[in-house]
Amino acid sequence: MPLQVQVVAASVPFVAHIEVWTLIIGAIALGWYTAKVLQPKAVAAGYEPITRSQTGWFIAAVLGMWTVSDWPIHEIAEQHLYFVHMLQHLALSMLVPGMFLLATPRWLFELVLTPESRLWRLLRTGTRPVVAGLLFNALTVFLHWSVLVRLSYESGAIHFGLHLMIFASGLLMWMPVASPIREWRIAPLGQCIYLFCMSIVPTVPSGWLIFAEGVVYRHYDVPERLWGIDVMSDQSAAGVIMKIVGGFFLWGVIFVIFMRWANAEMAADEKLRDQVLTYKDVADEFDRTDAPAESRPSGG
Repeated sequence: MPLQVQVVAASVPFVAHIEVWTLIIGAIALGWYTAKVLQPKAVAAGYEPITRSQTGWFIAAVLGMWTVSDWPIHEIAEQHLYFVHMLQHLALSMLVPGMFLLATPRWLFELVLTPESRLWRLLRTGTRPVVAGLLFNALTVFLHWSVLVRLSYESGAIHFGLHLMIFASGLLMWMPVASPIREWRIAPLGQCIYLFCMSIVPTVPSGWLIFAEGVVYRHYDVPERLWGIDVMSDQSAAGVIMKIVGGFFLWGVIFVIFMRWANAEMAADEKLRDQVLTYKDVADEFDRTDAPAESRPSGG
């Protein structure tokens, strides 16, 4: 592992990404302001404080975004290996947006977007499962268009803008499952079906990459190969990652949701059984209770 890191560093010159640093610093500043300035006011108004879990998700989300967006991952993904590009996009579309949603308290969401405002209603429409799923998958397929991949490689502004679009579509995609507004989440079994559908569409571009007979993205076909990985192996690996890694991640989330739902249902059934009054309960109660004394007839 240390040898690999040295090889990557030697092959990929350091590049300062000011736009990424600005974004990360802004996210950290927003988190600090939310916790230190906004939270006391929200708690005073009767809202729940930020939990340790939400703080942990926020830290993980910021670190994850920084890692996949900065040097050397950025350079490797855009100039050398397409399978690293695929891992980067999976992180920005599935992993990081979900963590940011899990880190967001409801009161912050309602503070930024006034409930029942036009923007609130527009976002509510965009986060419905059918709309969010269609937008996310349409963008996923569109991003594999060779012309767009080439433009992203040639223009830093286009590349940065596409990453923002990926992240935004990921937020929409996760809203039916992890929205800070619980009323916007669909039922657990509906979440499982929804996420399963999200794992189907990537099969199309992944199969295209795996079974392509030639090089799909020409700017990755360069003589100097990082780590000695040839261009066709890199292309096939990207397709496998898109299908297997992305699919396994979603199926893992489905498994967790289903098990939590099943455990909650069993606990509710157990509680209900404890509350049901059976014939045996009535009989046992009669056995424990002394019979009332017979009343004597009144004398005359």
